[in-house]
Amino acid sequence: MRHTGPWLRAAEGAMLLGPDGVPAPTVFAEMSALAASTGSVNLGQGFPDEDGPAEVLDAAVQAIRDGVNQYPPGRGTADLRLAIAEHQRHWYGLEVDPDQEVLVTAGATEALAATLLALVEPGDEVITFEPFYDAYGALIRLAGATHVTVPLTAPDFLPDESTLRAAFSDRTRAVLVNTPHNPTGRVLPTEVLRIVVELAERHDAVIITDEVYEHLTFDTALAPHVPVATLPGARERTVTVSSAGKTFSTTGWKIGWLTAPPALVIAITTVKQYLTFVNGAPFQPAVAVGLRLPDTVFAGIAADLAAKHDVLAAGLTAAGFGVHRPDGGYFVIADTAPLGYEDARPFCLELPHTAGVVGVPVSAFVRPDHAAGYRSLVRFAFCKRRSVLEDAAARLATLSGA
Repeated sequence: MRHTGPWLRAAEGAMLLGPDGVPAPTVFAEMSALAASTGSVNLGQGFPDEDGPAEVLDAAVQAIRDGVNQYPPGRGTADLRLAIAEHQRHWYGLEVDPDQEVLVTAGATEALAATLLALVEPGDEVITFEPFYDAYGALIRLAGATHVTVPLTAPDFLPDESTLRAAFSDRTRAVLVNTPHNPTGRVLPTEVLRIVVELAERHDAVIITDEVYEHLTFDTALAPHVPVATLPGARERTVTVSSAGKTFSTTGWKIGWLTAPPALVIAITTVKQYLTFVNGAPFQPAVAVGLRLPDTVFAGIAADLAAKHDVLAAGLTAAGFGVHRPDGGYFVIADTAPLGYEDARPFCLELPHTAGVVGVPVSAFVRPDHAAGYRSLVRFAFCKRRSVLEDAAARLATLSGA
């Protein structure tokens, strides 16, 4: 007999199922398998292929040798929580109590999951911008809530103010803000964030921010990352989420964290303890080392990533794509319409065979009934070695006959 309890039904509603009831592979798994079978350069998945700062890696090795291999404290090691609080003060002027306002999690995804499961109830509405990181829809569904989206449309990928205002209602329990944004790379301007705070105050909603790309912005003068929690009226209702994986190229370590007012941290911890309980004991002191590295290290990481973007963007432009320059993050959005493809999904299925490169259609990050505005767009990851990106650019050049 097939079980159909509420959690399973919620999970089924958040993913595609095959005719036998088995979850269908995601587009990311599909494209990665295609890359492997064709020997293509895989620019579909957003993970680096180079290690991060040596100081961070060496600290993890030392922690293992020092015996830091058992369960850490439930909220995270005291020194990592202190380092997170120091980080928030140093970079953003936010005063955070490391004992009451910080929680270490198994990556940012667990932080988001625990937050939504703790603070959202069936019948509530949760707002996100669209396109959205695929986990958002699944987690909102698992919490039993209704997912409301506000489109970010090309070419600037900014929300229409009237549409944003109309998305809020008396049923809005939370708004999940991702900036710098995946997949568009847009850093949301302060004026947009101020509207979010205004509406959240008016409707007594919680603001949840996903800021995992906070240190990976390319022009801090024109598009600075502004944490929502720094804005007037936001701090007391904001759960700020980030992680070490993107900044330090340690995505496999799964060390994330959140900062929030004490009452919210208590509620979220109550859920988190039944998810992973704790995680990554030897990686926590290593991340503390990373967060205390000099500003020049963070600037160098961002500059290196920006240079990698330029390599891939130049290749895409030469191949005939329309290219949207991101403000930060791991990804660049390319438009296949100038190449004569109005639908990027079949294009992405053909690209490994025609050019030996894999990307992901942006339609994978939107609801099926909202795909029309994004149909010709592809997301390519540039968080790879420069040689890999140069190889990809040369392969893509064959599309234009260059």
